[in-house]
Amino acid sequence: MSLSLLVSLPTMLVAFARYSRDGSFAVLGANVRFTVVMAAGSVAGAVLGGLLLGAFPEVVLIPALAVILLVSAVKLARHA
Repeated sequence: MSLSLLVSLPTMLVAFARYSRDGSFAVLGANVRFTVVMAAGSVAGAVLGGLLLGAFPEVVLIPALAVILLVSAVKLARHA
């Protein structure tokens, strides 16, 4: 287990408990197809990322991740 996961785990558990109590997760049950597609994409991305980590040097992966995050931020900022 990485240190960052260990540090963020309490925050995630508290948030999960809080959202569970107020019914915020009901939207997931109402959108099962979307939830399954997002979960599958998350697992596939984690596996692919783990495989690429050994195949590409860090000098390539970090700038690529930075570009992906910047593009995502711009798209999110433009979304109304």
